[in-house]
Amino acid sequence: MTAAQMRAADPAHSSWVGASAGTGKTKVLTDRVLRLMLAGTKPEAVLCLTFTRAAAAEMAVRLNDVLADWATEDEAKLGKALTDLTGETPDGARIDAARRLFARVLEAPGGIRIQTIHAFCQSLLARFPLEAGVPPHFEVLAERESRELLAGIVAELLGRARAGDEALDAALATIAGELQEQAFDDLLSIIVRERARLRALIRDHGGLDRTIVAVADALGLPPGATEEEILAEGCRDMAFDRTGLIAAAEAFASGSDNDIRKGAAIGDFVAAPERDRPALLADYRKAFLTKEGTVLARLATNAVKGALPSIEDTLVREAERLIALEERRKAVRVAAATGALLVFADALFDSYDRRKGARARLDYDDLIQGALGLLRSPGAAPWVLYKLDGGIDHILVDEAQDTNPSQWEIVRILAEEFFAGEGVRAGGRTVFAVGDAKQSIFSFQGADPEGFADMRGYFAERIAAAEAGFETVALDRSFRSTDAVLDAVDLVFALDPARDGVVEPGERVRHVADRVGQAGKVEVWPLIGPREADDPGPWALPTAPRPGDAPAARLARVIADRIADWIEAKKPGEEGWLDSRDRAMAPGDVMVLVRRRTAFVEELVRALKDRDVAVAGVDRMILTNQLAVQDLVALGRFLLLPEDDLTLASVLKGPFIGLDEDALFRLAHGRSGTLWAALRAAASADPVVAAARDKLEVLLAGVDFERPYELYAGLLAGGGRGALLGRLGPDAAEPVDEFLALALEHERGEAPGLEGFLHWLVAGETEIKRELEQGGDAVRIMTVHGAKGLQAPVVILPDTTTKPIRDDALLWPGDLVLWPPKRAAEETVCRAARAEARAAREREYRRLLYVAMTRAEDRLYVCGWHGKTAPPADCWYELIRAGLNEHAEAVHIDLSQDSADGWAGHGLRFARTQRGATKTDDRAGLIRLAPPPLPPWTGR
Repeated sequence: MTAAQMRAADPAHSSWVGASAGTGKTKVLTDRVLRLMLAGTKPEAVLCLTFTRAAAAEMAVRLNDVLADWATEDEAKLGKALTDLTGETPDGARIDAARRLFARVLEAPGGIRIQTIHAFCQSLLARFPLEAGVPPHFEVLAERESRELLAGIVAELLGRARAGDEALDAALATIAGELQEQAFDDLLSIIVRERARLRALIRDHGGLDRTIVAVADALGLPPGATEEEILAEGCRDMAFDRTGLIAAAEAFASGSDNDIRKGAAIGDFVAAPERDRPALLADYRKAFLTKEGTVLARLATNAVKGALPSIEDTLVREAERLIALEERRKAVRVAAATGALLVFADALFDSYDRRKGARARLDYDDLIQGALGLLRSPGAAPWVLYKLDGGIDHILVDEAQDTNPSQWEIVRILAEEFFAGEGVRAGGRTVFAVGDAKQSIFSFQGADPEGFADMRGYFAERIAAAEAGFETVALDRSFRSTDAVLDAVDLVFALDPARDGVVEPGERVRHVADRVGQAGKVEVWPLIGPREADDPGPWALPTAPRPGDAPAARLARVIADRIADWIEAKKPGEEGWLDSRDRAMAPGDVMVLVRRRTAFVEELVRALKDRDVAVAGVDRMILTNQLAVQDLVALGRFLLLPEDDLTLASVLKGPFIGLDEDALFRLAHGRSGTLWAALRAAASADPVVAAARDKLEVLLAGVDFERPYELYAGLLAGGGRGALLGRLGPDAAEPVDEFLALALEHERGEAPGLEGFLHWLVAGETEIKRELEQGGDAVRIMTVHGAKGLQAPVVILPDTTTKPIRDDALLWPGDLVLWPPKRAAEETVCRAARAEARAAREREYRRLLYVAMTRAEDRLYVCGWHGKTAPPADCWYELIRAGLNEHAEAVHIDLSQDSADGWAGHGLRFARTQRGATKTDDRAGLIRLAPPPLPPWTGR
């Protein structure tokens, strides 16, 4: 343990820890909790808030493992462990206390509270439901159930608008006038995604009407201003220099034909009655502004200027006035659109709350807001805090950089009494937070890296006022990565623009490698671009790869070929030999990280499977897209309608029956009726067909009497699971289990029936998040967000040449929201807000690169593809090349040696050879098994 880690884990004072990637923050958290309990703190008096359930589980496992070891360790070993932990030699009493900690934790009510912030809020509301105003036996609303509720609410709101709700009808009319049908669905998705933020906005401004007024005020408009009013105001005599414009019109009359037309437009506008001028405004603007709305480069010819020397000033002032008028007209449109959106959203949220209440459900946003409301309530908060105050003495916050303002407010309220009045106890009460602003990548959940620094300042001030100890600790010694990887990271983020958003001005990214002397490498491959397809001749197999395949697909195949070659390494010196670990590379050593789940991911999974490389698949999947689930759904549809020939054919060829093409052709060809009738008729002459008929008839006999779960569970237990896994491989097991879990979930909320279940399943598009943790021996393909907290000896970054380009539909200037329905409608406030949103997105894009690069332990491979145009100059690939260009070895990389799809070009290699002791790991004794034999059907 380093001195910095020892200081951070010291429970005698509060600590705020900035921990760079791989510096052992989980160990520091675990050690601090252990030292708190060794010092006499009750296990139940510790509250540790983590960002994910996986992080909470990992920390709980680490703690329990340590405490279990202490309970059985001999005195000498336990004494050394305690000395290493605390820096002090323990006496006999301390050793005895350490042995008893495992039992104390087991006996403590609820054990050590290691929870996500949502889990803590859920337990808080469950403990004080009446005070919080929530149903006493509430359940957390599943994301799928939430989507179903919201879909029904939209239909309800449309009905209300048609039935006479004037405000809602007007709002929907405004929204519909600005959008096409598909765009409305997109906007609805955005409203749903941002519902917590929008609800907080309306609540904090004191209601819907006040929020709409605040929007108008931010845009510089009076409440309820209309476009007609703004234009009428801008066309009054007092709005412009009438005398100067009359003189300008007369001067134009002495010029060219174009001058005469300009003068006529100006003269007609000035001479018209005020009420008629708005209709003339379009022609009038042409005398001053371009189509893009900028001032004409040449407002008047030299001849006109000679006739009236002051005309230039007059025309410039009027052009600027017209630009300002157009800005106000745009502001009215934005205000109207935003107001309509808020009216619709408010109605949607009200209905949503009623429906949740009827089902006794709370969503995740309700958990946070409900807990905040409870802790802020003048009537209930003192009682709640009194009950909690007796039970929480120490708060620890993990991944603090990703904590959003509402969550920080909960922490602040909980800790408020730690350092005030009677809350300051002799034993000491502490706050501990660990995070890294460089790794703040969850802005879509409200996280703000500046919040981490702001809360540090808040707690430092509060704790200093209470004359208690507070220390800021920086952890920069990495135990994860080799010095080659860390030095490459430092070099990349030493330059602009890579450093912008990652470190503060004047600071620099600095890592200290603990694994000095161990082999490591960062390699930048040449990019792959499109190439023209060769002439395929008169005919070519449609399944054969074409030389003109998309660059992304070719890169996927090259990466798969490279990995397949690496894991075949048998001896030192080969590319697949990990010198730092003195062993061959295994599939589980490789992690491929992408920014987004695009078609490239599926291409890579397919390519790896084609080369018999074990691959864990992707970290998220749509359940109904999985072949195993499609087989189960097809069987269910046949049971509902046996006369559906196409569905029956797919079932017969599927894993549950397994007929081959020839047998199916004999059944289907020349039949006079349905395929099901032909199957039953042919059963008497063919035992294989008879077995298929008998299996299907058994299922048909039970379909009207069994619940969907019973039907499918019986099928799978009776050999169906083995048939699926035999056909599709072990990857099918997880989708099948999720399918059964959804069958049970459907029964809890709906009448059990096969038709209803299948409709519910297919309509819901359930997304499954897979936990691709350490330890499995398969290549992991993940998004960088999903890989947060994980690591791998070898990391490949293929998605490096694109940038986030889609702008948000909603803008958030300050504490407001704006919805410019079209880019042309954006005025000054909107443009400034969009510029700030883009800048913030760019900063997070670079922080995401930091997270991606620091997942690598030993090696980092950087590659990518591009289209007909070169990639952006500030994309990940170019940022990495720029950082390494002066320090890495320029090498010729020929990827065609490993793959028929490969290419050659100039690359970079930043490497360090093995100079010290090797790193031991869990895979050192891994037994490499041969791939399982192919199932018999592959030879048919």
